[in-house]
Amino acid sequence: MQDAEDLKALSTLAREAGEIALGYFGNKPEVWSKENQSPVSEADLAVDHFLKEACLALRPDYGWLSEETVDDPIRLSHQRIFVVDPIDGTRVFLKGGDEWTISLAVVEEGRPVLAVLYNPVRDEMLSARSGAGAYLNGMQVTAPDQPSFFDESISGPKFHMGHAAFDDLRPAVGRNIGSLAYRLALVATGSLVAASARPNAHDWDLAAADLIVTEAGAHLTDLDGTLVRYNQPVPRHPALVAAASDLYEPFLKRVARAEADRTT
Repeated sequence: MQDAEDLKALSTLAREAGEIALGYFGNKPEVWSKENQSPVSEADLAVDHFLKEACLALRPDYGWLSEETVDDPIRLSHQRIFVVDPIDGTRVFLKGGDEWTISLAVVEEGRPVLAVLYNPVRDEMLSARSGAGAYLNGMQVTAPDQPSFFDESISGPKFHMGHAAFDDLRPAVGRNIGSLAYRLALVATGSLVAASARPNAHDWDLAAADLIVTEAGAHLTDLDGTLVRYNQPVPRHPALVAAASDLYEPFLKRVARAEADRTT
């Protein structure tokens, strides 16, 4: 019962965070470059500050891991932690696009147990609770069984989708979706049947989308077929795939070919 109530609370916090972000959206917020040359804006920091205070007020005994907060190894000692990306898809946000999200997850013993992924511009609330299914705006979603790819049904980084492994699937290759969490989670709704992630995605990019995808009956794994483990000392991950059940293995093999060529 606690988790069901907490999921409702996290959904409310995600909406409130979305309102904060929308206050900066289209208004040219101040932007800085991080060490990896990715952008961070005052909107990211404002949302992060709000969510950290609100989430830890809700569950002060949980740990915290966020893209925009300095990592504190004390998180490793917590049974449960919040894993947060205040704005996933900052580049899209700054360009005025509509495919950025606010990503909230609770992780326990290495796996997500609660997840909220909110797209404020589209007013889409994706959520999941371990063992209780995945939902879009309150309606349960199930990734459809899909025997074949169709037009613009897959998405991923250019060095995956542009590889020869996908030459015979060109009509199925759609544009890359800038919010990684949103890209992966669209597999849960059937808007995509498969999506990939480049190496070095972090916990905050993945945890919420992971639970949403798996609770919808699809798969999200690394290229060895292994589930992602979160709240590890280094919160980075290898290349990943998400796919509807029937297309999971053929899609994984194609992405694995692309990754093998990239690293040789």
